[in-house]
Amino acid sequence: MDDYALLKSWRDTNASPDCCQWRGVSCSYHTGEVIKLDLPAIMSEELEQPLGLRGEIDSSLLSLISLRYLDLSGNSFTRISEFIGSFKNMKYLNLVQIEFDSPKVPSQLGNLSNLQTLDLSYSSVSIRNAEWLSRLSSLKYLNLSSIDLSESFNVLNNAIRLPSLVELHLVNCYLPNNSARSFVSTMTNLSNSFAVLDLDSNSLPSSTIYPWLFNFSGSLTDINLSDNELLVTIPEAFGTIQNLQTLDLNNNGLEGGIQSSFGNLIVAYSGFVREPTTWFFTRFYQIYSFEGIIPWRKSVEWTIPGKVRAKIKSFLDLADNFINGFLPDLSPFASLRELYFERNLLNGTLAEKLGPLSKLQFLGASSNFFHGTITQSHVTNLSHLIYLDLAYNSLALAIDPEWSPTFLLDIISLSLCKLRGSFPGWLKNQKNFSVLDISEAGINDSIPTWFWESLNPGIRYLNLSSNQICGTVPNLISGNSPIIDMSSYKFTGKSPIFDMSSNKFTGNIPLFPFDTVSLSLNNNKFTGPVSSLCNLTMLKLLNLSNNKLSGKLPNCWKDFDRMSILNLEFNQFTGSIPDSMGALFYINMMSWLGNSLTGELPLSLQNCTELKLLDLGENQLSGTIPEWVGESLSMLVVLSLPSNRFNGTVPTSLCKLENIQILDLSVNNLSGTIPKCLNNFSAMTLKEENSPDASIEFNAVGLSRTRLRSRALYVFKALLQWKGKKTTYQKMLGLVVSLDLSSNRLTGEIPGEITSLVSLIALNLSRNGLTGPIPKDIGQLSRLDFLDLSRNNLIGVIPTSLSQLSDLGVLDLSFNSLSGRIPRSIQLQSFDVTSYIGNPALCGLPLPNECPGDETSSSNPRDENIVEQEHDDKFISKGFFVSIATGFAFGVFGFYGSLALIDSWRYAFFGFFTQVGIRVLVTIKINFNKIKR
Repeated sequence: MDDYALLKSWRDTNASPDCCQWRGVSCSYHTGEVIKLDLPAIMSEELEQPLGLRGEIDSSLLSLISLRYLDLSGNSFTRISEFIGSFKNMKYLNLVQIEFDSPKVPSQLGNLSNLQTLDLSYSSVSIRNAEWLSRLSSLKYLNLSSIDLSESFNVLNNAIRLPSLVELHLVNCYLPNNSARSFVSTMTNLSNSFAVLDLDSNSLPSSTIYPWLFNFSGSLTDINLSDNELLVTIPEAFGTIQNLQTLDLNNNGLEGGIQSSFGNLIVAYSGFVREPTTWFFTRFYQIYSFEGIIPWRKSVEWTIPGKVRAKIKSFLDLADNFINGFLPDLSPFASLRELYFERNLLNGTLAEKLGPLSKLQFLGASSNFFHGTITQSHVTNLSHLIYLDLAYNSLALAIDPEWSPTFLLDIISLSLCKLRGSFPGWLKNQKNFSVLDISEAGINDSIPTWFWESLNPGIRYLNLSSNQICGTVPNLISGNSPIIDMSSYKFTGKSPIFDMSSNKFTGNIPLFPFDTVSLSLNNNKFTGPVSSLCNLTMLKLLNLSNNKLSGKLPNCWKDFDRMSILNLEFNQFTGSIPDSMGALFYINMMSWLGNSLTGELPLSLQNCTELKLLDLGENQLSGTIPEWVGESLSMLVVLSLPSNRFNGTVPTSLCKLENIQILDLSVNNLSGTIPKCLNNFSAMTLKEENSPDASIEFNAVGLSRTRLRSRALYVFKALLQWKGKKTTYQKMLGLVVSLDLSSNRLTGEIPGEITSLVSLIALNLSRNGLTGPIPKDIGQLSRLDFLDLSRNNLIGVIPTSLSQLSDLGVLDLSFNSLSGRIPRSIQLQSFDVTSYIGNPALCGLPLPNECPGDETSSSNPRDENIVEQEHDDKFISKGFFVSIATGFAFGVFGFYGSLALIDSWRYAFFGFFTQVGIRVLVTIKINFNKIKR
């Protein structure tokens, strides 16, 4: 089945009668017979999904008796057909990442005696008995990565006995230890041709791998053991494998030093604490991506041994380590074309180091601690530069606005670099960039017309956020004078991202390219309606919050089936919520907080089943809270409906929201009782301290094909009434667990089930008509920081368990009918009188009215204790304080003075804490990668 006309040329035989001219078909020059079918799925950047074939692989292919090459990767077929084993001349078979309906791999594949390459990786297949593998006598390359081999029978043993095998890739195959032990015990029989072994991400221990590895005298050149559980120190024996060129031990929890026997290896490290020696860069020029952690213990200038410099040719990647100190003199590396050291701890100046790199095309230096000023004289020599990433440093760019750069950049990332107030005029000659990020650059200016007029039709990412840019934004498409000519634009498939948030832009929202996937205009002064956005049906993220937009929301959302984030809060929208909002099937976050919307919640919203955050607070919505909110929106983490006009009861269906962490129904007209099923809020009953994430994030879009792909992360936020004031929570939103039903007309008792919500941080039931006692086990809510039960009709005593809430920061029980003594505890007596007033029958500290039996006389024993204490205090004299000060001075200066004067002590002291910190970081990284897998 060809849904995307990939085989159009096959059907149009009039246009192409010769099948050798059809798509994916290659023929022999000598015989004219078909020898190659190359029909992988193609990736659509516009649709962000593969476009491929589906259905059955028909047996008519058997007529291609000379077929040698078959690539069907990325398609969707019912099964691997048995007849494929009949192609006696087949040398190459690629069935990568295919969705098969039937997972069975037919044993007939073992008949392909001439097969040299077999790749089944990332396909939905299952291999139990692999006896057929042993018959592939010509096989040189075998890749079964991401196929579950945990219950496999003899897969590894048969693979390793293949006489011609050169490469074996078994990444993330869930290899069982018993099978792995059997596998490695036979590796001594490997042929001399075997060179590449990849066992990445299998959680194998060192006891399974090391015994055979160090006794093997074969010809291995590349070993990947990353993301296993090797632990302990790295053995010296690795350096004795004579032919080894590449060794990857990432994320194994290794500790200790790097052995000196590693002189000829390329190593990707994880968690070592010894400084690199002269052999470290011996063959470093071959590395494509250097990963792991290489901490330098001291901030000294980083140098590279002279004998290594000549071997580092064109590519050097040191990103994502813990390298500190200063950059070395880079003049010996004038031939470098790509240089990356992002996300390290490097400091000092950068500008003076760049001049000699005249051939440099790619420079990634972001997320370090560089400082100083870069002028045009520092970069004039970089005439080949096309990729520049200096973001997240303390750099300043003082470049003459009239200067014409010698380079034409494609990627420009200068976030947090200070651009001296004015919009950078040197960009006038940069007409080819597809990525521009000058966010938080201190720009206090308007954008000149030439910038919009010269904007590249292939723009992928434009970030002007967090400056003080003023003026209007022109239409970027159509109109009498189009800024971007859509005739050349709309088929580029660039899926652009525009972020102009947190500036001073005014005027109406302009027209943007139709395939825009992310648009952030929040925190500006845009006015007028938003109907101009109805054509942006490719949007995944739309943030228009905190503007002055007005009018009714357009009813044009039925085609926005990719929308994930919709934030329209704090504007002046009126009218009802459009029914077409229910067509946002994949929406994760929806907020209309702080508008003037009216009417009831439309039934169509029940289709938004992927919602995690729904905030409709501070509007004029009315009617009852529908039952379908709890039944259909089961993934909700935040449901916030405060300050509206909802009436009726709290629907019991809300108890089905097992993931809910924040439920705010305050300041409405709700009546009836509090549902007793609140203990079904599973996320509120978790006892683990670290159960919620610190933030609730969604990577709505990415910057694929660049190294900036993590910079489009959207972090959910919510406005909560907290300790008497409204507070916005974003980075810590996931840690907030709150239930707020205050300022309604609820009656009845507080259900005892509420005490099972042990993760609650805040509980507010104030300003209702609740009766009965405070639940006696309320002390079980051990994480409570905020408890407000004020202005109800509660009776009885204050439960003694309340004194167990050691983290309680705010308590308000005022204006109820509580009675008896306030339980004696440091916690409860520390609160102000206002926490208890309005309860006439309540007594005890901190209230002034005493409880019966608390009367004191003039001969109170406490007076005698005070006299005795005054006598004892004479011990604390002036000499006492002098002695303390002298002892403190000798202790402090004795300790720190020794560290300052004795180098060995100082290195040992700080080295100890460095190693402890590194061990913690490595442990976190390993566990994170395991969870990610």
